[in-house]
Amino acid sequence: MPASKRDELIDAAMRVFYRDGFHASSLDDIQEEGGISRPTLYNHFKSKDELIVAAMRRRDEIFRNRLMKFVESKGKTPRERLEAVFDFHEDWFTGDEFCGCMFINASAEFTAAECAPRRLAAEHKQEIVRYIRELCDVAGCENPADTAEQLNILIEGSIVAARVVGQVAGGGSDPGAPARLAKRMAKRVLDDA
Repeated sequence: MPASKRDELIDAAMRVFYRDGFHASSLDDIQEEGGISRPTLYNHFKSKDELIVAAMRRRDEIFRNRLMKFVESKGKTPRERLEAVFDFHEDWFTGDEFCGCMFINASAEFTAAECAPRRLAAEHKQEIVRYIRELCDVAGCENPADTAEQLNILIEGSIVAARVVGQVAGGGSDPGAPARLAKRMAKRVLDDA
């Protein structure tokens, strides 16, 4: 089924916000990216803020679906699925379109804790932890919630390191290194769990 104009607009906004940031991006940038007219934009969204929320929701859906499909396809055992979470991140970090995490970026750009982008960022991160906790539970971890939080801290640290250092250090020759290091550390966490 072909995408609707609304979906095309959200996808264009998602790409622009992810690549260029929320505050630095204009509605003109989004129109140009998607080849969408101003009347079409305002026919679907009253403001840039509404479009930001829609783009973040779309990014959350796409990201979590990709993560879960990757993990399920790569890991045959519960432990392998937990380790595959880090392999997914390495693939993401080394891809051509990696611009950090849209949700970390939103938290940095929107300072008010109760604003919609910050709440959506928190919800996304909580859903990732919930998924990891479920994997930990199936893997038989003694304290799945605590183990999931530890693994999530490794994941979040690797995302920031890949963006801040990995794409720059050594001319950006190895942005996947933080994910591999986090995976080695995760194996120790899982051994103890």
